[in-house]
Amino acid sequence: MTPLRQRMIGAMQMRGFSPRTHASYLAAVRDLARFTRRSPDTLGRADLQGYFEHLVIERKLAPASVRLSYNGIRFLYIQVLAWPAVDLDVALPKRPQRIPGLLTRAEVAAILGACANPRYRAMLTVCYGCGLRLSEVLALRVSDIDGERRLLRIEQGKGAKDRLVPLSPTLLEELRAYWRLYRPRDWLFAGRTGGPLSPTVLQKAYTRAKHRAGITKDGGIHALRHAYATHQLAAGLQVERLQRLMGHRSIQTTLRYVHWVPGAGEGEGPLDLIARLEVSHG
Repeated sequence: MTPLRQRMIGAMQMRGFSPRTHASYLAAVRDLARFTRRSPDTLGRADLQGYFEHLVIERKLAPASVRLSYNGIRFLYIQVLAWPAVDLDVALPKRPQRIPGLLTRAEVAAILGACANPRYRAMLTVCYGCGLRLSEVLALRVSDIDGERRLLRIEQGKGAKDRLVPLSPTLLEELRAYWRLYRPRDWLFAGRTGGPLSPTVLQKAYTRAKHRAGITKDGGIHALRHAYATHQLAAGLQVERLQRLMGHRSIQTTLRYVHWVPGAGEGEGPLDLIARLEVSHG
C-alpha cells in the first residue's frame, strides 16, 4: 500500500465514511493513476481535466458515475493533498437532494442498547448526545470535560477556534459512570496502547451494533451526528444555534437539515437527547 493511499484511507476513517464510500473513492483515484500512469500527487489541473474528458467523451460514463469519480478525486486533492480548490470544467448534472436514511430516536436507542462494550457504547452515546464527528470523539481528553459548567470542549485544530457544546445532566452522568469504570487519565477513550482509539475500531463497533439492532438503513457512524441535528431541530432548536453546536463554518451546511425535518421551528436551547432514551443494555 502506498503512503498516499494510506493517508487517504486515514482521512476517510477520521470522517467516519462508510465502507461503500471508501471503496468508491479509492477506486476513482486508482483509475486516475492507471489512466495517467503517474502518482496522483504529481498531477496538475490539466491532467485532471484530461482524465474527466476521457471519462465523458471516450468512455461515455453515466453522469452519476462521473460525479462519483469527481467526488473521490476532489476529496483526495482537497482533504489529503491540501489543494485550495479543484476547479475543473466538468459538466456535472445537479445532484437531486435525497434524504438519507435518518435514524429515529427508537433506532438510536436500539443501536446503543445493542452495543455490548461499555467503552464503545459511551463513545456512541457521546457522538449522538453532542452531535460529534468521529474524529472529534476520538480526540477527547478527560480535561475537555467541564463538569461544573456542564460543557464539553471540542478541539477544532488547524488554528480554528475550539468550540464548547453543552453536556446534558444525563450525558454528564453517563460520562461519570464511564470514568468510574475505566479511570482514564489523559485520553478519554484510550486504546490499548494508551493513545487515541483507532477510528476503524469504533466504526466497526457501530456497524456491529446496528446489525445486532436490526437496523438496515445505510450510513456509518456519522448517522448519529445526522440524528442529533435532525432531532434537535424537530424539538425546536434554532438553526443558528445548531450551526454553532455542530461546528459548521457555513450556515448552508446546517440548512440542509431543515429540509429533512418537516416543521422545524425555533426553541430556546438544545434538548437533552439522552434523557428518556429507552436503551436496553443487552
